[in-house]
Amino acid sequence: MDRSALADFLRRHREALRPEDVGLPEGARRRAPGLRREEVAALALMSTDYYTRLEQRRGPQPSEQMLATLARALRLTGDERAYLFRVAGRNAPETFTGSSHVAPALLRVLDRLDDTPALILSNLGETLVANRMAQALLGDRSGYTGLARSEIYRWFTDPEHERRLYPDDDRPRQSRAMVAGLRAAYGTMGPKSRAGELVRALQKASREFAEIWDRHEVARRFEDHKVLVHPQLGPIELDCQVLFTEDQSQTLLVLTAPPRSEGDEKLKLLAVVGHERFPV
Repeated sequence: MDRSALADFLRRHREALRPEDVGLPEGARRRAPGLRREEVAALALMSTDYYTRLEQRRGPQPSEQMLATLARALRLTGDERAYLFRVAGRNAPETFTGSSHVAPALLRVLDRLDDTPALILSNLGETLVANRMAQALLGDRSGYTGLARSEIYRWFTDPEHERRLYPDDDRPRQSRAMVAGLRAAYGTMGPKSRAGELVRALQKASREFAEIWDRHEVARRFEDHKVLVHPQLGPIELDCQVLFTEDQSQTLLVLTAPPRSEGDEKLKLLAVVGHERFPV
């Protein structure tokens, strides 16, 4: 671990960012350039004291998970992230799969969306980042680990919980869409990848998945219009817009409703209701 290189790297990238770059209000005049240490710490879900010690060359060696959250908070590119891992004395991932590093370009767009549900998904259906409106609508998905991080896995292994967001008559279409999307990822990543691991686990766990998988449908499907069922507000009709990274490994999903529509009114109520909903 090169403490000096790590400290200097963190400080310079923190100072290069502006509040608006990460979706924060500019606030009062700042005495120093860039973000404050406490702001980076909050974005990285760590204590200010811990982050401060890293910049002061006296912190403990960060874990790989901690480095990944720091890379996300500082909006690092893939090359910058690999460098961060190396100076911290960790092995940098050889490749940046859809679940290991959030594309900075998508994060910049997400940071500017605060009045409508928006989230970034990997090509395996893992929620990488979600704004407060998405969490209010879909629930907090940050606590899942292992294969359960994938909504595709949860859809087929925990249907009672995962499928209640969708009306009964839309669930078969959603099942096929998820499997078709996973097959597209499988074709790109290969049988020895995390996509292959997910497929093998689901073939054993779910007869429904195995039957749909045998259809060999391949597509990255996102409906232009969908209905989601909120426990307090009931069905909400929403339009769905997506933005892919160039390699299509990550997707920014934005849910909106036409102005003055019933869906629009329910989104406004959702902002008030917030997280007062069923636990995950």
